[in-house]
Amino acid sequence: MNDTGLGFSGVLIAVLGGAVRVGTPFLFVSLGECLTEKSGRINLGLEGNLIMGAMSGYAVAYLSGSPWLGVLVAGTSGMLLGFLHALLCQQQRVNDIAVGIAMMMFGTGLAFYLGKSFIQPVAPRLPAIALGGWSDSAVVRAALDINVLFIIGTLLAVAMAWFFRHAKWGLLLRTVGESRNAALAMGINVHRVRLYATMAGGFLAGVGGSFLSLYYPGSWNEGLSSGQGLMAVALVIFARWNPLYCLYTSLLFGGAAALGPALQSVGVSGGYYLFNAAPYILTLGIMMMTASSQQRCAGMPGELSNV
Repeated sequence: MNDTGLGFSGVLIAVLGGAVRVGTPFLFVSLGECLTEKSGRINLGLEGNLIMGAMSGYAVAYLSGSPWLGVLVAGTSGMLLGFLHALLCQQQRVNDIAVGIAMMMFGTGLAFYLGKSFIQPVAPRLPAIALGGWSDSAVVRAALDINVLFIIGTLLAVAMAWFFRHAKWGLLLRTVGESRNAALAMGINVHRVRLYATMAGGFLAGVGGSFLSLYYPGSWNEGLSSGQGLMAVALVIFARWNPLYCLYTSLLFGGAAALGPALQSVGVSGGYYLFNAAPYILTLGIMMMTASSQQRCAGMPGELSNV
């Protein structure tokens, strides 16, 4: 097997590998948004968390020499933005969506300002597990390198699904998301639950950003995100607020994004830009399918209808 003779079987391998690589940031951001929305709050600001996480993780990894410390700091920066978002949303007559847009602009602008000096330096990359050692092809070996963060995200999706169904705190979170009045009648502190959920969701989005800068594509620049944070909101709707479905749809979005480069690698150049737009087309399709006001989306927390 050689690098140029993979044919269309190589396209399948490239798409599968790309689904994991490109889908990992979608996975973390969508899990973060799923957790936040389960509490009855929408956070459109996760795009800012993602970009801030990418910048801060890259900067700390470069300065410290430790990519894992960069991941931790990236998550922390996202958590702090989530904390600020939650505090603003707790004020009277404040709209969640308006705050989310403002926080997205704030996080993005802050990352661009603080990250200018880190565009050129090269930070250490996150490690990967090589599953393609059986192949003589560098293309196959690169496609089958699985980053540790994807494995962590997969385990986290399973853990979150169990948490929502069986854990006491998961049931409290779902109660707050379904009915604020019912939660208050049970003596649950709604503001506190939503604060923790928004902070945890912001942490996961920040970790997703660190994957972008510390593994794939593995650098920091101002055009790094391409809107994954905003697309994650549509992804959560498509996943019906189910963490396991977030995993599956993240791989779907990742595979769609990897289709164009995979086809180009075997000489199919026609419609290249259309294939590259596949994730955005999916997002628009999902928004159109779920935009009907005639029926409530299956699985949607009740409080989201009041946002």
